[in-house]
Amino acid sequence: MTVTSEESQWERVQAGPEFTELRRRLRGFVFPMTAAFLIWYLLFVLLADYAPEFMSTRVVGNITVGLLLGLGQFVSTFLITFLYVRHADRRLDPLADRIRTGLEA
Repeated sequence: MTVTSEESQWERVQAGPEFTELRRRLRGFVFPMTAAFLIWYLLFVLLADYAPEFMSTRVVGNITVGLLLGLGQFVSTFLITFLYVRHADRRLDPLADRIRTGLEA
């Protein structure tokens, strides 16, 4: 099996410090955010299963704690998406553009 110059160029970029930094920045955002969301979701499920009295507590009118926490799942999803886009625009895309420019040159 022969290695083409394109493959060896990609291997050099992948082993380089800029690509390593790009991966570090991505993982530094994605892993903690994923863990936080999964913990938040698990808390919601556990409360729904083991604390139905708490979840059925009325806050205002027919609005319950469970309903607010359930809607909070949607809000947190949109918030995470917003934060990721902002993070990518500021910290990932400029570095990815430099890497791409170096490959295309």
